[in-house]
Amino acid sequence: MIASLAPLGEEYIETLKSFKDKRYIDVRETPGKRSGAYNFGVYGVHSFILLNHHDDLNSLFTLTHECGHGMHTHYSHGYQPRISAHYSIFVAEVASTVNEVLLIHYLLKEAKETNVRNHLVNHFIEKFKGTFFTQIMFAEFEKITHEMAEQGKPLNAQVFSEIYEKLFKEYNGDSLVFDEEVKYGWARIPHFYRPFYVYKYATGFASAIQIADKLLSGDPNAQKNYIEFLKGGSSDYPLNLLKKAGVDLTTPEPIESALKQFTQLVEEFSAL
Repeated sequence: MIASLAPLGEEYIETLKSFKDKRYIDVRETPGKRSGAYNFGVYGVHSFILLNHHDDLNSLFTLTHECGHGMHTHYSHGYQPRISAHYSIFVAEVASTVNEVLLIHYLLKEAKETNVRNHLVNHFIEKFKGTFFTQIMFAEFEKITHEMAEQGKPLNAQVFSEIYEKLFKEYNGDSLVFDEEVKYGWARIPHFYRPFYVYKYATGFASAIQIADKLLSGDPNAQKNYIEFLKGGSSDYPLNLLKKAGVDLTTPEPIESALKQFTQLVEEFSAL
């Protein structure tokens, strides 16, 4: 993990190493410990990271992801007054996903065996699917149902299922064979109880793809700009903070850049 994050600079790396040395990360399963992975930030105190490491690839990505949150908290709390130290959800997933994208690029570069590379490419494709395309589908489901509510149209489980099934077919195409029960997928998404949350996963993912590309391209300003973004907390609007990192979500460029990379991955996977 540490090697993959080298593009973020020596200060970032040394601070992250201190998380391990000072035991800020609770990694192992113990009786009664909750599942999942989380970063806890308290102003004036270092980050705490909780996860359950299983010594596998998913655990590596989870650790890298949560360390992204932890370092975001470190910089935000360290350079902002209390009132603007807490960053918004809109930018939170950018910092964690940049780390994941840097990790996958590093692993792909180091992969020597064909089957290992196949697995990594498939992992990246699935990441795109779950964090980008699926979240956009969820967001469209939210948009449609909220608009119906505003228009006074009746909403019930049957209506939700019909809308969800229609969107699922549109987003996945005719070649996918799926069970009839897929139409009930809306009922298992807890994020819908926090309206218009899910689209931020997609914008965050696209932003992270573009930032990672800049960091890996040798852009001399990329590292400095990204660290300044991490230090920003909520001192400005999220879109303006992202512009400091070189991402302009008021233009199609970040989305188009992400889709271009997805296309390249699918083409490579098809050829393997």
